[in-house]
Amino acid sequence: MVFQRGGCVYILTNKMHTVLYIGVTSDIAGRVWEHKNKIHPKSFTAKYNCDKLVYYYFYSHIEEAIVAEKSLKDRSRAYKNNLITELNIGWIDLYDSINE
Repeated sequence: MVFQRGGCVYILTNKMHTVLYIGVTSDIAGRVWEHKNKIHPKSFTAKYNCDKLVYYYFYSHIEEAIVAEKSLKDRSRAYKNNLITELNIGWIDLYDSINE
């Protein structure tokens, strides 16, 4: 039997909400921590200071999360903004809520 882990699609933004980064991970808390601490200093998120978690959604299988991530990346900025606002009206940083 193959063990499958769940996955999470997430969106990060910068302080002024001018840049969005969409990612997928099986460890949301650890991955966002890496973004916040610029563990990969030459990465997109480090370059554009995307360290504010404004959206995340869990899937029971990582493969579902990967499909969702690809689909979300193909959507318009307006669609992504609406998705974030529906679940996080103030675009607050949700990082602390995932560690509770």
